[in-house]
Amino acid sequence: MSNLLTTSDEILASARTLIMSGGYNGFSYADIADVVGIRKASIHHHFPSKVDLVRTLVARYREEAEVAVTALERNVQNPLELLKTYAGHWARCIEDASRPFCVCALLASELPALPPEVAGEVKAFFRFASTWLTSVMERGSREGALNLSSEPRVEAEAFMASVHGAMLSARAYGTPEVFAAILTPTLERLSPTVAH
Repeated sequence: MSNLLTTSDEILASARTLIMSGGYNGFSYADIADVVGIRKASIHHHFPSKVDLVRTLVARYREEAEVAVTALERNVQNPLELLKTYAGHWARCIEDASRPFCVCALLASELPALPPEVAGEVKAFFRFASTWLTSVMERGSREGALNLSSEPRVEAEAFMASVHGAMLSARAYGTPEVFAAILTPTLERLSPTVAH
């Protein structure tokens, strides 16, 4: 397989970067054309509208997350370690500005203003993450690897909210350490070895 990106991949990568810096309404096809070095008509050939482009971007993002979670589950069996690895991934992304921020977390903050097709894909990403984290919480509770104080689904939603909220706080303060400062107590609370 070649490492060369297709024009479609380059357009999607450019759109993702532009969303990170300015949100859904913060870029146009002209911006992408400048970054990728192609004409706007070429972008329209691949993605007839901005809705098509961002819907495809978010759908692909969710598919990549599904593949990553499957690989993670194969390599890490302990539920607490899974949660730490998941949080660690985002901590590294926040520390290294060249790595991607969660595009769905940013788009979720714009949900009321997003076209329905894009909003639907963002919601699908959160449903996927919630379902996976719920399964981790259920397994952790069953195996005694996690100490839950609420139902697994509630714990999963709280953990996901902590991760995404910590991302936004770290971004707002411009301090990557904020992410770990928020997530560390959450992970400690879930640890079965901590006296409760």
